[in-house]
Amino acid sequence: HVQLVESGGGSVQAGGSLRLSCAASGYTDRRYCMGWFRQAPGKEREGVAVITSDGSTVYANSVKGRFTISKDNAKNTLYLRMNSLKPVDTGMYFCAAVEKDVGTKLLRLRPSSYTFWGQGTQVTVS
Repeated sequence: HVQLVESGGGSVQAGGSLRLSCAASGYTDRRYCMGWFRQAPGKEREGVAVITSDGSTVYANSVKGRFTISKDNAKNTLYLRMNSLKPVDTGMYFCAAVEKDVGTKLLRLRPSSYTFWGQGTQVTVS
């Protein structure tokens, strides 16, 4: 059973940076997708950035050039480096995983494609 634990959220001013971490355990499959999703109050959860087991990445258009997703396989930890943060980036950020490659970029950014979820970490940009 896959477990995901996020950390690193906080409050920053616009233009600032944060790095989120997601510690993963319980993986049994070599192929996977892992990603970051966010949900603002009153809005649907949306995909932010995803990385696959072969290192392919995909980003939401709204964060391209500002956010970077990476994974340290030795530590089983997923990261999201967020630069040039904007107030619209405010929300609860979730780490998610699925033990397969879900396929297209669109599917990789779709929350319903994922099986396992962390509890979330709050990011507030003012």
